[in-house]
Amino acid sequence: MAALRRAGRRPFPFRQFVLKVHGRCNLDCTYCVIYQGQDAGWRERPARVGPEVMRQTARRIAEHAVAHRLSEVRIDLHGGEPLLSGPETALAYTAAVRAALPAGTALRTTVQTNGTLVTGRTLDRLADANIRVGLSLDGGTAVLNRRRVDHAGRSSWPAAARAARLLADRPELYAGILCAIDITSDPKDVYASLAALRPPRLDLLLPHANWSHPPPGLAVRPPRHTRARVPTPYGDWLADAFDLWWDGPPDGTRPRVRLFTEIVALLLGVPSATESVGLSPTCAVVVHTDGAVEQIDSLNLAYDRATATGFDVFGNSFDEALDHPGIVARQLGAEGLAEECRACPVGRVCGGGNYGHRYSAGTGFLHPSVYCADLEQLVRHAARRLSAVMPEE
Repeated sequence: MAALRRAGRRPFPFRQFVLKVHGRCNLDCTYCVIYQGQDAGWRERPARVGPEVMRQTARRIAEHAVAHRLSEVRIDLHGGEPLLSGPETALAYTAAVRAALPAGTALRTTVQTNGTLVTGRTLDRLADANIRVGLSLDGGTAVLNRRRVDHAGRSSWPAAARAARLLADRPELYAGILCAIDITSDPKDVYASLAALRPPRLDLLLPHANWSHPPPGLAVRPPRHTRARVPTPYGDWLADAFDLWWDGPPDGTRPRVRLFTEIVALLLGVPSATESVGLSPTCAVVVHTDGAVEQIDSLNLAYDRATATGFDVFGNSFDEALDHPGIVARQLGAEGLAEECRACPVGRVCGGGNYGHRYSAGTGFLHPSVYCADLEQLVRHAARRLSAVMPEE
């Protein structure tokens, strides 16, 4: 890192702070990367963030904003389930950050919830604090959410459906829906049922997996650009969903699907605004309930303590975290990709995929994504649809 800095490479400041409000969850989703992953560190942390951690984290965010002259910062209140002890902690955390930020730095806040604890009164209180609400769902029906159960195995859908209805009537609060795709579900059913919930934005996420822990239904295989003939079930699923979105009504009722809009933008030469595709540097960092500063949760599937940096808000600034090797690697753009990705014809669009999806035990993260073939399938499909409507010149 010192050599990179001497060579003139400067870090990109953090602009997104994922703040863990609660370290436990009332659901036991079968695919959860936190509680079903390789990292058991959550067991050693406080169940809920305390006032001192909130105040010190707020000071560190403000310090970072001043040092880098940030006009806006984003905080995402996460868990576990951030509303597990009611909205009070989320409100207090937001208030602490807002009070600490310098004049001229705007704050954008979202709480990401499974929806089971959302009530009209909770939404009123979050609205008063200008906090938007995102839902995590697998679809818009009970069957599609069969993997999202509580610790007694009971469906979370009735309560989550109530939250979706409440948010649909409060568009100013509705941040959107995160959906981890399941290729055993029909993409038409998933997309149509989620669109019916009227989210302004929909994130279709590949399940967190890597070369040592392949995704469901997908055996480890060579990357697509080797020209080996390999199945692409996730790419095919997403291509079908892309068509549903692309061919949807032009009246503004279809949600903005971030993965698809990012790929189309990249094909048109616009830089990505997310780390999951393209070559934009990571600008996100996590602060846990004990104040530990760590990398994104998708690394939890790699190995125990894969997200750890050794830093915390009491002893370290966020600028120090910018020099952590894991953060540096995710800010290198094309230089941080495997040789295969740099040579790949769609590498600058897929960007090697999610960093956590590149891991292989014993050799680390310098690999293509375990979804390499699927991502190429999706990118090429999107390119064909885009080229069909582009002027010939």
